[in-house]
Amino acid sequence: MADSSQAIAALIESRPPATDKFTYLTIVEKFLSPAVLPTLNDVLQDPSLTQEIGWDLVDMLVPLPGCEPCLETVARLGNPRETILKVLETMEGLQDAGASEQDGEGSEDDGDDEAETAKAAPAKTTQEVTRRFIILLGMLAILHKRIKTKYPSRFLATSLLTIYKTYQPNQEMTASVINLVHSLSALSGQPFRPALPTRKSSIEVANPDRRGDSSKNAPDPEAEGEEELPKETEIQRRLLLSFTSCVLESYVNANDMQWSRRLLEFYNPEKIVPGRITATQAFREDEELANRDSMVGKLVALTRDLGLSSSRSFIQDICNGPVHRQPLRDTEDVESADDIGLSTGGTICLLAYWVFSSTVFEAHQPEPEMHIFPDHHALLENYLGENAQEQILANPANVESILVLGLWLQENRLLTAPGTEAAFMAYHHALTLCAVFHPSVYVRNAAVTLAGLVLHDDPDDADRLKILEDLLENCVFATLKACALTWLREELISAQKSKSNNVFSNTQCIEQLQYHIFPNLVETLKQAGPEALLEYWIDNSAFLLQAVNFAYFLFASDTCKDVVPDATGAAVEQRYVEPLLTAAAQLEERLKKDAEGDNTAQSLLLDLDILQTRLKEVPLH
Repeated sequence: MADSSQAIAALIESRPPATDKFTYLTIVEKFLSPAVLPTLNDVLQDPSLTQEIGWDLVDMLVPLPGCEPCLETVARLGNPRETILKVLETMEGLQDAGASEQDGEGSEDDGDDEAETAKAAPAKTTQEVTRRFIILLGMLAILHKRIKTKYPSRFLATSLLTIYKTYQPNQEMTASVINLVHSLSALSGQPFRPALPTRKSSIEVANPDRRGDSSKNAPDPEAEGEEELPKETEIQRRLLLSFTSCVLESYVNANDMQWSRRLLEFYNPEKIVPGRITATQAFREDEELANRDSMVGKLVALTRDLGLSSSRSFIQDICNGPVHRQPLRDTEDVESADDIGLSTGGTICLLAYWVFSSTVFEAHQPEPEMHIFPDHHALLENYLGENAQEQILANPANVESILVLGLWLQENRLLTAPGTEAAFMAYHHALTLCAVFHPSVYVRNAAVTLAGLVLHDDPDDADRLKILEDLLENCVFATLKACALTWLREELISAQKSKSNNVFSNTQCIEQLQYHIFPNLVETLKQAGPEALLEYWIDNSAFLLQAVNFAYFLFASDTCKDVVPDATGAAVEQRYVEPLLTAAAQLEERLKKDAEGDNTAQSLLLDLDILQTRLKEVPLH
């Protein structure tokens, strides 16, 4: 390879008209290296040359360290239409690089050196993809401002879709997206206000559109004679808003915000374990976590500056309309801004952030104009759709955001809108699906908490009992049936304290539920072999342990002296306690043989010991 002085000389001496543009591009490609970039940038200051060859240089330059000045010059002087197409083509190549990175992750079975290399390679690839993405977005911010056409929204729609397909929700890419939307706000007729002070963030990326000199921008050589259509301004604003809603959804789904956990810590400080670091503290003290809050705050601020300052315009859409998962796919050649949808998940995350930040951070945010009934109920069922489990697992942050919104509505007593009938059982059922299927234990806890609060808010005591009976009789999930016993206990205590005259203050409740709580286990457990017995215990231990605790509460507490029917204790002992104790002893004997070195067996033995001890303590006579 020729040294840098020879390469520099070749670039200078062979400039057109000394050669034609195709020959010169070949020469540039041959001698291109980081060392010649300053010289190439000087050469590109010739607008007529850059207009001819600039777009062809994009994919050559972007891999090179230090290419930014040259590509900024290309963005300012090159043909904007051709250069945009080349930038988007290059960006699409980044999608392939990201996919290759995921496919090429190393196995844990590799040797130590090979494993370390395998771990380092994807991280390096991610950094490189991110670097190129940021550079290309910086170019697009400049290029879109230069296009003069009747329909600039058509160029913008194509760019935003490609950007979103390439976007990975890390901090640097997200900061770059925020820069882009800020830069393109002028296209929407809404230049941004100066940003309000936010929580300190260490994430900053280059923004050539803002730090550069826009007076150097060359005019669009293909500018159309007709002016931009008036409706284009609103269409471009809506495109940017739709894009931002999609990015917000992606970012929140990829970066665990723990909104529900932090909101519950705020609402229930008495339940915080002393000495344990709370999620609220972690997000305040850990820089990476604090940056997540800062980034979401900036994305939310973008939606406000793009005109989304109240929920009135989209509450009905997300509660009752079709769920828009990829709204950017349908934005080319739209006739009006009304044809452009927002991401349903993104707007749900926006609502959740509004209520979360206004509560925990005391931020000034719009207040969602909705109630649990009918709005939140409709939102939950509309979003979960026909296959709730699939949606919960695929979009965990969106589901958490719905629960955060529900917790806020319940806390603020926004229960039932005037003239609305509250469907407590159906709503409770939807909440319990979240409590069962969500992958995060903290979000499951939030779902359970909200379900319990809403159950107790049902003004009809017979309806509350019906919901509990349905869970205890028909639910196949032991943990959820255990929750039902907790809620039942709370109802009994509440009725006693308030001296209520309802189904929870007399024997009707226990008469109706006792066989669901304490079923006849004589035949069930007597006929079970060793394997079936173990399977029964694994499937039902959470409920069995809670049922034993409930039995102690029921028969030993003064709270329940007026609600337990006569002779219930003896009947429960015969059909439930005795066969359960016998089966537990048999299972314990078997597990002790396998317990040494087996953590699972030891855990099962511990639970069995607790069960037997507690059962023997229940005063049934």
